[in-house]
Amino acid sequence: MNETMSTICNTCGLPQELCVCEAIARESQKITVVLDKKKFGKTYTVIKGINEHEVDIKDLAKKLKNKFACGGTAKEGRIELQGDHRRNAKEELVKLGFSAETIEVK
Repeated sequence: MNETMSTICNTCGLPQELCVCEAIARESQKITVVLDKKKFGKTYTVIKGINEHEVDIKDLAKKLKNKFACGGTAKEGRIELQGDHRRNAKEELVKLGFSAETIEVK
């Protein structure tokens, strides 16, 4: 009986395979993509506004780093990617399930 209880989502009550909580959370977030300069003139694309309690931010950062072939990190509720990826970041976030209307590129 414990096996079935562990596979049911606590939020929506659906089995984990059918859980839509993260998909709904992705559509309702206000995301900002900006360029940031760090020391030694290095540029970073910073993606802010993703609720790390609703979306696996580390997994998302990993997917973006693989897509853009760059280094980066996920910390303090934001994703930092090395280099200027503002043009492609919105398109890739939309492919990953985020709503295009909620993504602002500055």
